[in-house]
This record gives sequence, structure tokens and C-alpha cells, in this order.
Amino acid sequence: MLTQGSAKYVAEIQRIVVHEYYNAYNAFDYDIALLQLKKSWPPSLSPLVQPVCLPSSSHTVTESHRCWVTGWGYRSEDKVLPSVLQEAEVSILSQNDCKKIHSLVSPRMLCAGVPSGERDACNQGDSGGPLSCQAPGGGRWFLIGIVSWGVGCGRENLPGVYTRVNKFTSWIYSHIS
Repeated sequence: MLTQGSAKYVAEIQRIVVHEYYNAYNAFDYDIALLQLKKSWPPSLSPLVQPVCLPSSSHTVTESHRCWVTGWGYRSEDKVLPSVLQEAEVSILSQNDCKKIHSLVSPRMLCAGVPSGERDACNQGDSGGPLSCQAPGGGRWFLIGIVSWGVGCGRENLPGVYTRVNKFTSWIYSHIS
């Protein structure tokens, strides 16, 4: 769905698996859940819905990766909701820089953004959305992060915080196989 209200298909959810260590009062550590659909996507949607790869637990992202966050959340703190799916190219910060900015960051989290704050996810509506990175040279796309939390939206030198997917690859496979 690119424009709000124009979904080509609506899927029913069979079950939701929330990580057993998740605690909303604990700085959103282990902020990950899986949705199992009742039915597979119809083949007619194949041209519109493409898979993204799960990273291995040892997968690393470098500055040569291109990373994008997408979502339907607020475009800024003025609480204006978009009618068209938003996308923003962001950079992954080192874990040390991330921890200096957000002291509550755990090893299961990562930061992404731009120093100016002009491109960011907004946890007001974007939470749970993907941070996808393309391998250098136009390679495969990997689900590197999941929008989790942050301070405001698009603030200078305050990148968004994402669940670090490669820390949960084994957990994901244990629930889908």
C-alpha cells in the first residue's frame, strides 16, 4: 500500500509472538514480535510484495550500505500524518556513538539517522516498521532494524533507536520453523 486506504489485500492474523523478555518499562529492550498470517499472500501480489533477507547473527552493516526506513508515522513533531508511505535514507551509527547519545541503548539496539535530524523515523506511528539496508554494489536487501524508540522526531543529533534484528535471528527461526 503506497497511499493510505488503498490496500490491495488485507491479511488476517493468526497469532502474535512477543519476545518473552520484552518489557515496555525496561527501555524497550527485546522490542520484537512476529505476526503469523492465517493465509499466505496471494500470488497476484508477487510483483508488489518482495521479500527482505534476515541477517545472519554475524551480519554487520558498514557505511557503504544504503539504509532506508519506511513508515506511516508523523512527519515531524507537529503531528501531521502522511497520506503516502514515507521513506528516508539514514546512516547507521557506531554502537559507541549510539550509547553516548542514548544511555539506555542495549546490545540489542542500534541507532540510525542523520546529524541534522532531517531524516528520521518517528516512533509516533513508525514503530514496528523496517530499517532495510542494501548490500554494497546493489546487492540484497536485509532487515537490519525495527523502529523502536527515540527522543522526539527528527531532532538534531538525536538519531532513532531500532531493534537490532541480527541479535534475534535464532529466536525468529525458532518460531517460524
